[in-house]
Amino acid sequence: MSITAPAPGALRPLPASPLAAAYTRLAEVFPSLRVEEVRPGEALPEGAGWTRADRLAAGGAELDAFIAWDAEQVLRDYGQAGRPDVIATFGLHRYAWPACLLITLPWFLLGRVPRFPVDQVAYDRAEGRMAVRTGTFACLPDDPAAGMPGARVVPDEEALRDEVRAAVAEHLEPLLAGFGPRMRRRGRALWGMATDELVESLWYLGHLLGEEQRVMTELERLLPGATRPYVGTAAFRELTGPQGEALPTRDRASCCMFYTLRPEDTCVTCPRTCDTDRVSKLTATAATTA
Repeated sequence: MSITAPAPGALRPLPASPLAAAYTRLAEVFPSLRVEEVRPGEALPEGAGWTRADRLAAGGAELDAFIAWDAEQVLRDYGQAGRPDVIATFGLHRYAWPACLLITLPWFLLGRVPRFPVDQVAYDRAEGRMAVRTGTFACLPDDPAAGMPGARVVPDEEALRDEVRAAVAEHLEPLLAGFGPRMRRRGRALWGMATDELVESLWYLGHLLGEEQRVMTELERLLPGATRPYVGTAAFRELTGPQGEALPTRDRASCCMFYTLRPEDTCVTCPRTCDTDRVSKLTATAATTA
C-alpha cells in the first residue's frame, strides 16, 4: 500500500538521535538540504516527490522517472537534449552528493558514523529533503553517545575512518549497479565518481562551516590512497593566485560530463581544466563572493 508523504516539515529529528545535531547544523549552513529522521515504527515517506533509494538501485521505473527529471532540466536550461549516458551521470551525482553527507557530516562534526543501507533512505529532490531511518552508528570510546542504543564502539580514529569508507560504500554500491548501465560505466569509473561525490560534498560543506582546511585534512586521512573500492586519494593541491594567495583545488577522479553541454565551461576541478584556467576561475569566484 502506498504511504502518503507527510507535509513539508512534518518529520523532525528525534530528540535523542545521536545524529540530530549534525543534521541541524547542515540545515543552518545549507538550507537547500534537510535531513529528517523517521521515528521508530514509521515507514519512510513515499509519494508526493519522494523516491526510495532502494528503488533507484533496482534500476526500474523509478530510476527512469528520476533520470527523466534531469533530462527535462537540461533541455530547459541549455536548450538541447543531453546524451542518455550524460543524463544518467547527472542523476547519480544529484543523488550521491547529498547522500554522502548523511554519513560524512556526522563523522566530521560529531565523530559518529551511521550505517544507511539503501532501504533506509528516501529522497525528495524537488524540496531538498532526505528521510532516513537511523539504526546503528560507530563512535569512539569517549563519545557520550557510546552507551546509546545502536552504538558500536571502535577503538580509534583510524577505525572510525574505516567505518566511514565502509558505510559510504555500503550505501553507494547498489546505486552504482543501478545507474551504471545507463551511464555506460562500470568498475573503476563508477567508483571514481563515488570518490568525487564523497570528497566534494564534504569539502563544500567545510567551506560553508568555515572549516575548509580541517575538512581537507580529514579527507586526506580518509582517502590516502589504496583504499579500495575508492579511486586514488582526496587529491587536494594548492595553486598560487595573482596576488600570491593560496588557492586550494583538487583533481577529480572522474568526469561529470558537463563539457558535453558547454565545452568551454569545464568545472574547476575537472581533469580537462588546466591550472591557468583554474586560477582564473577560482579568483573570479573569490571576487564575486567577497
